[in-house]
Amino acid sequence: MRHRIAVIGGGPAGLTFARVLHRHDHPVTVIERDPAPDARPPGGTLDLHEKLGQLALSKAGLLAEFQALSRPEGQAMRILDTDGTVLRDWRPRPDDRANPEIDRGQLRDLLLGPLDVRWGQRVTEVVPGTRDGVLVHFADGRQETFDLVVGADGARSRVRPAVSAATPHYTGVTLIETSLDDVDTRHPDLARLIGDGSVAVYGVNRALVAQRNSGGHVKVYAQFRAPLDWHTDLDRHVNQNRRAGMDASLDLADADAVRSSLLAMFDGWAAPVLDLLRHGTAFVHRPLYVLPVSHTWTHVPGVTLLGDAAHLMPPLGVGANLAMLEGAELAESVAAAPGPGDLDEGVRAFEEQMWARAGRWAKITAVGLERLVSPDPAEALALFDEVQPS
Repeated sequence: MRHRIAVIGGGPAGLTFARVLHRHDHPVTVIERDPAPDARPPGGTLDLHEKLGQLALSKAGLLAEFQALSRPEGQAMRILDTDGTVLRDWRPRPDDRANPEIDRGQLRDLLLGPLDVRWGQRVTEVVPGTRDGVLVHFADGRQETFDLVVGADGARSRVRPAVSAATPHYTGVTLIETSLDDVDTRHPDLARLIGDGSVAVYGVNRALVAQRNSGGHVKVYAQFRAPLDWHTDLDRHVNQNRRAGMDASLDLADADAVRSSLLAMFDGWAAPVLDLLRHGTAFVHRPLYVLPVSHTWTHVPGVTLLGDAAHLMPPLGVGANLAMLEGAELAESVAAAPGPGDLDEGVRAFEEQMWARAGRWAKITAVGLERLVSPDPAEALALFDEVQPS
């Protein structure tokens, strides 16, 4: 029996789910609101863990292709003091494949492969328990029913309300992202500073992290503790002294103004570190939100969640890995279910397993964020030494 399956969201979770079902010759409808795969920037690089993301790719039959695309050297990590002193300089062994990096765009294209995605279709509501199955409402007024709807549509999931009233809350930490292009040619000193992987600098309640992607592209993240409205009153929230003629509020769409504000926020840090901000072009404001650490729900037949829709947590290298493994495991359960009762039983079992594992990681990442953006920068260094001992 072929169940009518839909996955809402074409990110790592939804595409892994669909790709594993495709490998089992089970039809699946992939619905994505973006009008095309390259409709917006895909984001930075991901480190895929051997027992999480790489295991998911193995279940999809894509591990060898991933290994050919990935960058094991990208696992390297350098930590500097705010004065530029090198505190840690960890480099992987030549045969280390524990957490190789891959650009999100490359991973997306790898997972897409032969999948047929319905692009540019925005879901507005999911209604379980109708006579014909789970009813999906679209922004253009259409409706469609399925036996199982999988919400893999991220932090602001449209599927989540069908099973849970939980909404993401602000962590107190904000990221501002910028980028450097062709870094090896245009900024060779910064290329050497960053190395093959990442460089991080930790101060009091703030940090700067730069991460190498492929093709000479570097993502830079300024991280700091502040209220959500920090940009509306820089004197009070950012603790900087106003100069004559400087506005007290910040237009987040004004790249020059954002750059100047960040340079003031990190004033006194080593010049090469601040160059990571000076040479940035566009700046993207990313307040960090999370779901409750132990987010679960009463099982609803015909609807479930994956990844950020189910367990949004701080971006410390685990979320996409969990999402992909969940997608693969749920797909295997669906493919193994001969009848409607078996399908529901398999989804229930999957949810219990997902909740237990995600709950553990949510606690770890919540504590990790507290230590990485901390009043005591030594906490970040101690965390690194625990995770990656020399």
